Amino acid sequence: MKTVDPLHGVAAFLAVADQQSFTAAAAELGLTRATVSAQVADLEERLGVRLLHRSTRAVRLTPAGQAYRDRLADVPERINAAERAARAEQTAPEGRLRVTAPPDLAQRFLVSWVAEFLASHPGITIELELSNAARRLIEDRFDLAIRGVLAVEPHLVTRALGRSPLISCARPDYLDRRGRPEGPGDLAGHDLLHFSGLRKGRVWTFARADETAEIAIAPRLDLNDGWSLRLAALEGVGICQLPAFIVGEDVRSGRLEALLPGWSAGAVPLHAVYPDNRLIAQRVKAFVAFIARKARAEPDLAGEA
Repeated sequence: MKTVDPLHGVAAFLAVADQQSFTAAAAELGLTRATVSAQVADLEERLGVRLLHRSTRAVRLTPAGQAYRDRLADVPERINAAERAARAEQTAPEGRLRVTAPPDLAQRFLVSWVAEFLASHPGITIELELSNAARRLIEDRFDLAIRGVLAVEPHLVTRALGRSPLISCARPDYLDRRGRPEGPGDLAGHDLLHFSGLRKGRVWTFARADETAEIAIAPRLDLNDGWSLRLAALEGVGICQLPAFIVGEDVRSGRLEALLPGWSAGAVPLHAVYPDNRLIAQRVKAFVAFIARKARAEPDLAGEA
């Protein structure tokens, strides 16, 4: 079935109705008189009604044409307004921004960052979804995703925001009862708290100098939310391994004790991900630049990006 363009002939009709002349309308539109006449005729055929009385000396609107013209009165201005708004997307950061981000990052940093950003950008509104679930940005109509574990898709741009070292830690009184592991292999004798939202397998990996250790774990508690796993560690349930942006403050305050000095458990990267579009909206650019600047200032995200 042939697709019909609902706007075909409308501009020609409006110009003829306003100029009351096919010749003048053609000059206004930069078209030939024959083209304008053909477009109006196509419009009349599609609508099944005559819009103009034509004579050798004048062009007048029929009653149906006048009613049609009246209903289209604000169309040119609405089109102009839409074009102005579209151009403004590239010149001023305003409009709605749809963002998806991990809940634990929001609880530690992102909500306060968003509050500060909104205070300095009154023309922007933000819809923030907190989820660790994979999202298809274009299909789900998100402007931006903030993610640690990254599934690379075509047509997406990624910007590194930082890296957060993984810290193995537990509450000091738990360690007083159960002992402090001296090496990765000693973890087998402990109650382990596993963040399944960070990795699929149940293996903790450690490295120092040229030595590596992969420890298969049987978690006492398995959770897909890092902040909730932190709370379990603070309750003394066992040893967790979480990014510094979740447990860094707890370690510095002494609420949790970092384990296995000299061993590195790696780091979690943090990325901003958005559709690959040369004409990306200014609100997206502004927000990404803002959170990148905030992330660089956070010690727990200051690993090399």
